[in-house]
Amino acid sequence: MINRQKLLADLKPLLKALETDLRARCDEAPQIDAGLKKEFDEARAADRTGLTYEEWRADLITQVAVAWVLSCVFVRFLEDNALISPPMISGPLHGAGADAGLTRARDERDTYFKTHATQTDRDYLLSVFDSLAKLPGVKHVFGAHNVALAYRNWLSGDAAQKVIEFFQKIDADGAGEIIHNFTDANWDTRFLGDLYQDLSEVARKKYALLQTPIFVEEFILERTLEPAINEFGLQDFKMIDPACGSGHFLLGAFAHILKHWQTKEPGTNPRALVNRALAAVHGVDLNPYAVAIARFRLLVVAMRECGITTLRDAPAFVFNLACGDSLLHGERPFTGGMQGSLDPEDATAKHVYAAEDRSRLVEYLRHGQYHTVVANPPYITPQDPRQNANIRARYSSCHRLYALSVPFMERVFDLAIEGTQENGHRAGFTGQITSNSFMKREFGKKLVELHTRRWDITHVIDTSGAYIPGHGTPTVILLGRSRAPVAPTIRAVLGIKGEPATPDDPAHGLVWTAITNQVDQAGSQSAFVSVVDSPRAAFHKHPWSIGGGGAAELKAALDGRAVAMLGGIWQVAGFGAVTREDDAYLVTAGVGNRHRISRDQLRPLVEGDVVRNWSITDATAAIWPYDPASLVAVRPDPVEDFLWPYRRILSGRSV
Repeated sequence: MINRQKLLADLKPLLKALETDLRARCDEAPQIDAGLKKEFDEARAADRTGLTYEEWRADLITQVAVAWVLSCVFVRFLEDNALISPPMISGPLHGAGADAGLTRARDERDTYFKTHATQTDRDYLLSVFDSLAKLPGVKHVFGAHNVALAYRNWLSGDAAQKVIEFFQKIDADGAGEIIHNFTDANWDTRFLGDLYQDLSEVARKKYALLQTPIFVEEFILERTLEPAINEFGLQDFKMIDPACGSGHFLLGAFAHILKHWQTKEPGTNPRALVNRALAAVHGVDLNPYAVAIARFRLLVVAMRECGITTLRDAPAFVFNLACGDSLLHGERPFTGGMQGSLDPEDATAKHVYAAEDRSRLVEYLRHGQYHTVVANPPYITPQDPRQNANIRARYSSCHRLYALSVPFMERVFDLAIEGTQENGHRAGFTGQITSNSFMKREFGKKLVELHTRRWDITHVIDTSGAYIPGHGTPTVILLGRSRAPVAPTIRAVLGIKGEPATPDDPAHGLVWTAITNQVDQAGSQSAFVSVVDSPRAAFHKHPWSIGGGGAAELKAALDGRAVAMLGGIWQVAGFGAVTREDDAYLVTAGVGNRHRISRDQLRPLVEGDVVRNWSITDATAAIWPYDPASLVAVRPDPVEDFLWPYRRILSGRSV
């Protein structure tokens, strides 16, 4: 059985070792570095990235290292569950003893080197991947868009040997068996999602990697995919997750669609029904190894549903998955919002990296073609300045320091079939769990006041009080349809109180249970949520107030009795300064004094979380390198000396 926690813990040091090796190879091999710089220069010329070469290369090195690890994990899963034979890396050979798989794998490796004496373990692993790529079922898993294979010659032979040794390691203190056994009677691949999310801390933060729990995924699919099938039918049905990650929504949608086909045509060959269900499911993600995992997971579940027990018997399943930026690629309505007009891809979107497939991206991201669109988009602010600017240019909802959840909300509705008078207002269904920050913070103002009024949002469900594993950010579930609003009200599930303690089973947490029990009961109220049909006009103004238990009514009463409103007496509202590099500029007054920084070059900077009970406590001192009279930038020696260690990161700062 797979020990998920131990596997993750043991793979992290291996990943670090591979990253170190790949970095050294790039530094030491001129041909590798020259090819990489060429690729970087092409990306810069196409305005695809604004990172420095070192930052860009570091990200790619992590991607390649993860791809090597995951590719070997894929092989081990196939070996240990007897989906391929003979084993070529390690694992049990079923019915022949606990160590037979390891023995046979070592024999395969020895045989390879008898005819390839000058090659290394990197070449051996590549030969394993290449042999699997010839099989119809996994040609895309181990094919050209696998990042490890796209950069085949990077890894050293010594590092590849460490990879093989890792997967062949025996538990000397136990029963003498292979430490990491991937055997699973149910072929459960959810552990791959854990690896996707947690294997690399750097990648997790950069890409905001976050799995959607099954109970959230099922709730959204039940209220989007199911009614879409009932309205549009199964024939030519299509759904997409434009931020698919490791494929949780895709696997859930596949299961739902397949079940409908099995009910409708119980006598049809299972392979035909599986192919129909796969044809309906589409996914795109920026992260190449997320797409690799999603593709592998769909392969395994397709084989299981077909009753196929060996990979050689698997047909050439077609998986509608692509690696790329859903916000950048594909047509969409003009930013100006002209009805019926589409904004074609610009030169930036025509540039693709090695792991990306432009033709698939163009096909999958065509405007208005899906009956269901679901997503758990990233909630982070884009850090690459060019990516930030490119997205801002395509999405008029992007405002100030926007989070990616904002343009993704536009994208979700863009991709769904648009309900018009000509088609009887039959519109695609949308569902997303997303950060609720757009409701309250200034960057969400354009999204709320210019865009949400155009969409038929049917449900606003406050999930900030529910315990959703991994979701440290307060969230909201939005359900809707891609058409002009129909009803004058929106069903709102308003939060009253959060989960009192971490539940043993998050799917049965008190807040989540209250949400699922009450969402269809307007006027209901419990200790945790209240449900109302709120006037739609209330959601056309920013900010939104979704506090339950009478909070909204209390606010309305206070507003009605107020002598004056704050908006009528203030002069300027909003932030007053953005450093773009807080670690360099935000110091205490004591630090400034010790570095002889003049008081004229220090200013109090009040962060929002120090304003409490109508008072300011512990305001931070910020370096302010300007002449107090002229406001012209100055460079006093103490300030320059203090900032000198930060010169590299400050030189790449957005302005």
